Amino acid sequence: MKYKKASDILPDELLREVQKYIDGEALYIPKGKARKKWGEGSGVRSFFTQRNEEIRNKFFHKVPIDELAQEYSLSYETIRKIVYK
Repeated sequence: MKYKKASDILPDELLREVQKYIDGEALYIPKGKARKKWGEGSGVRSFFTQRNEEIRNKFFHKVPIDELAQEYSLSYETIRKIVYK
């Protein structure tokens, strides 16, 4: 994060108003855009969504949970959670 001098950016009127609340200290101003959900930027979220759909589809076509757990290297309980969700 790069620091910028508030007096170079903010109008004098706004700077004086901010100084009423905090004077001479660092102030973090978060981005105004909404944050992405976990995994949306890297594509991991869509990967897991697709994988889980594939697991549900195989289970629907009578592939046993034990076999799915082995194929996807997941625990029996994890496969159950995915299938019965």
